[in-house]
Amino acid sequence: MKDPHEIIVVVGPTAIGKTKLAIDLANYWGCNIISADSRQFYKEMTIGTAVPNKEELQAAPHYLIQHKSIHEHYTVGDFEREALDLIDRFSKQCSKTVVVGGSGLYINALLYGLDEFPAVPASVRKQLNQELETHGIIWLQEELKKVDPLYYNQVDHMNPQRMIRAIEIYRSSGLPFSTLRKETVKKRPFKYTLIGLSAPRPAIYERINQRVDQMITEGLIQEAQGLYPYRDLNALQTVGYKEIFDCFDNKLTRPQAVDLIKQNTRRFSKRQMTWFRKNQEISWFQHENGLKEVLNHLEARDQH
Repeated sequence: MKDPHEIIVVVGPTAIGKTKLAIDLANYWGCNIISADSRQFYKEMTIGTAVPNKEELQAAPHYLIQHKSIHEHYTVGDFEREALDLIDRFSKQCSKTVVVGGSGLYINALLYGLDEFPAVPASVRKQLNQELETHGIIWLQEELKKVDPLYYNQVDHMNPQRMIRAIEIYRSSGLPFSTLRKETVKKRPFKYTLIGLSAPRPAIYERINQRVDQMITEGLIQEAQGLYPYRDLNALQTVGYKEIFDCFDNKLTRPQAVDLIKQNTRRFSKRQMTWFRKNQEISWFQHENGLKEVLNHLEARDQH
């Protein structure tokens, strides 16, 4: 009997080296890579989301990278459906698929499925978006903290879309979003292995600082300038762009904006690690150890 298709999922904080390991694994098995990085879905955002460069994209086939426009509505449910369809297709070509990304919610949707939530009237969402525009993101954070402190401690505080989703569920049902997350695992037609990359926190922070400096050198300011007219779109409510938009609005100097990008990215990486550390299925590796150690781990596992 043919073994089930296997998904090798590479996770970890931003700037840790996930892309390189994913490409090495894909080349080793001659298989495809699916991106599960929610910031890299949009074709207008390249530098600020650290999309793999031209050489990296040519080194192995990548999917679900820059395949949507910032003007399109794209949800975690859409990602789940698209990724499952791709895996079904790939399973006829190769024994494995590599999935890579730091977006824990998207990884969980693919591996375990999404919970079912009550329908939300469009008027509730519209009202919340208006309140966000009037009062700002700090107000949104405080509102979520008030109605669902458990989810407040888990969510990315710089992602208004996620926070609005939780508040609108609460306003529609009267129940905290966190209590409706049953986290029931859906049966999938594949097996999976989770590989996590880590490093001591000072090393992660140093890699982040270097990456932000590199983004500035590569033209992040110019990229943000082109996106400035669309700054209110959900896709652009993210670290790396928001700070530069504030710089354009004379709320920050350029050096302050760059320092704030580094600071907010470090905070984001900390939240990523908090999310992933809760998953006992992840096998962790130091970021510099690379392909050989991961393959040895998989080989030893298969022999048991």
